[in-house]
Amino acid sequence: MSPRRLPVISGRGLIRKLSQAYGYEIVRQKGSHIRIRTYLGGKHSLTTPDHKELDRGTLSGIIDEVARHFGTEKEDVVRSLFD
Repeated sequence: MSPRRLPVISGRGLIRKLSQAYGYEIVRQKGSHIRIRTYLGGKHSLTTPDHKELDRGTLSGIIDEVARHFGTEKEDVVRSLFD
C-alpha cells in the first residue's frame, strides 16, 4: 500500500476531527497555538497551531504523535481522520 498524500486542513478542522475520532478536547489557547488533551489510552496532550492551513510537515508530525500514543500505524490514523 502506498502512503497517501495528506489533505490541506486548518488547525481547527484537525482539532474537530481529533475530537470526534480520539476524544481530544481543547485545554487552553495562547496566541495562535491550541493545547488539546485526551484521556483515552492514557493522558496525552498535543499543541496544534490555529492556522488556516497547516503545513504538511506539521500535520504529519501531529499524526505521528497520535499514532504513537495509541500504538497504531500512522496510515490507520490518517484513515480514521480523513476517510
